[in-house]
Amino acid sequence: MAAVAEPAAFQLHRGEAPLLLSLPHDGTAIPAGLARRMTPAALRVPDTDWHVARLYAFAQELGVSVIVPHWSRYVVDLNRAADGAALYPGRRETGLVPLQSFADESLYEPGRAPDAAEMAARVPRYWQPYHDALAGEIGRLREAHGRVVLWDGHSIRSRVPMFFEGRLPDLNLGTAGGHSCTPELQARLAAVLAAQDRYSHVVNGRFQGGYITRHYADPARGIDAVQLEIAQCAYMDEETFAFDEALAGTLQSLLQQLLATCIESPL
Repeated sequence: MAAVAEPAAFQLHRGEAPLLLSLPHDGTAIPAGLARRMTPAALRVPDTDWHVARLYAFAQELGVSVIVPHWSRYVVDLNRAADGAALYPGRRETGLVPLQSFADESLYEPGRAPDAAEMAARVPRYWQPYHDALAGEIGRLREAHGRVVLWDGHSIRSRVPMFFEGRLPDLNLGTAGGHSCTPELQARLAAVLAAQDRYSHVVNGRFQGGYITRHYADPARGIDAVQLEIAQCAYMDEETFAFDEALAGTLQSLLQQLLATCIESPL
């Protein structure tokens, strides 16, 4: 019997606008061999950035390139450095190959967690293909337009005591403290957020941009990078993980304004 081919690590839609939408935590799949070692709670993949590809489904109509992974962040976290370097030294966070959930519970049955060798082996198999495609698409769009914006789209439960106190603002725009994009682009995006009063928001608050935002940004060479972390209660039920069409529709109107701002030529 012929071996069954493993699914592609990601799907890439190539658009023609100077904007690339990366959704590194949208994947939910767990390889069968790995799933047998994980806890029942972990197999629900509760820390997924639920439905973000659906939330941004309008982006292709704007000509945006979109890259979405197949595998869950529990397999490998695409928004971490391949060497496992900490994003926020001194703060609690999950690593390149997570061992704990956001609820601070083990993802693996006792004695069945991956060792260092297995963690390292996941990088070329699951991490590298996504990043090769990401880098390639950034290069293609920059060559075509002379500039490109990388939008790293995320979502998270509105309350995660492991990472932050209280309730997260609805919209959390991150530009690595102003280093991952031009001041002009940050100001224009902040103005879009400030012009509405439905959603609470912050710029460079708790989430300032992960590995993808920081690594690929090079504003001096025309590569701006921005992360948006959305509180999931803004568009879904955080307990059942159900997508809320009504809530999402309202939010999508604002997201469309933000992406259109990125596409517009700078003044």
